[in-house]
Amino acid sequence: MLPYLSAFIYAGIFGLSFMFTKIGLNHYSTMELISYRFLLAAIVLELLKALKLIKVNFKGKNVKLVIMTAIFEPILYFLFEVEGVRLTSTSESGLMISLIPVFTAIFAWIILREKLRFRQIIFIILSVSGVILINVFKDKVELSGNLRGIIFLLLAVISATFYNLSSKRSSRDFTPIEITYGMMWLSAIVFNFILIISKLFSGDIKSYFTPLINTQGLIPLLYLGVLSSVVAFFCVNYTISRIPVSQSAIFANLVTIVAIVAGVFILNEPFGLVDSLGAIMILVGVWGTVYFGEKHVS
Repeated sequence: MLPYLSAFIYAGIFGLSFMFTKIGLNHYSTMELISYRFLLAAIVLELLKALKLIKVNFKGKNVKLVIMTAIFEPILYFLFEVEGVRLTSTSESGLMISLIPVFTAIFAWIILREKLRFRQIIFIILSVSGVILINVFKDKVELSGNLRGIIFLLLAVISATFYNLSSKRSSRDFTPIEITYGMMWLSAIVFNFILIISKLFSGDIKSYFTPLINTQGLIPLLYLGVLSSVVAFFCVNYTISRIPVSQSAIFANLVTIVAIVAGVFILNEPFGLVDSLGAIMILVGVWGTVYFGEKHVS
């Protein structure tokens, strides 16, 4: 039960993160928001470790597994996704990202030898179709024709897929909190290095801390850094460690529903028949994938 509850928690947090990202981008550049987000996440985890509220022990373990997990996501995934979204339409990026559960299920079957039943495949397709339906009608399928952007989005999908597989493999030797700790620190180092280098080349290194003075940007930063990074990624890693990857990945589609609900009730965005139908397809697809999957939960 706990792994599924954890999946719902991270879906809820990630679903609201789109709204907080939009708010945050009014105060920070894309790279600043990503860099500060993971730096804050790493500092929070370090404080929790210092206070002995969490236990992290990498001694005698193959740290390369955690490094590989962090490289796939957040590092490569964020870099590819940001560039892909910039070069393509919203509908194209939404359609491409919705393929992550499909790719994950296929590669989990090939690499991890996870059993995938025919009924699960049907429900995975149903859930993904719900996401596609919502994205298609939301933006009326705007096709940018930008092949470079599509390639970046495909690389983001592949990165997310191998993050799921790497996290599963890492869970044999590391706890979910250790995986999350490694992910946040490596991401903080890489993204802040990129940000500092870019500011050095632009001759504006003094502005590195300037955006942090803006108190209006702290709320979205705190949400993204603490909830969407520390809590949500811990829940992802915990869920992956306890149930088959093909099942855990499908919960990512619930993010779409949460994002829609947040848009309707908080941003007063429209909610139509297509959104309702797509949401039902996603929910039924997630339920079927879990219900007809492997029954054991470790």
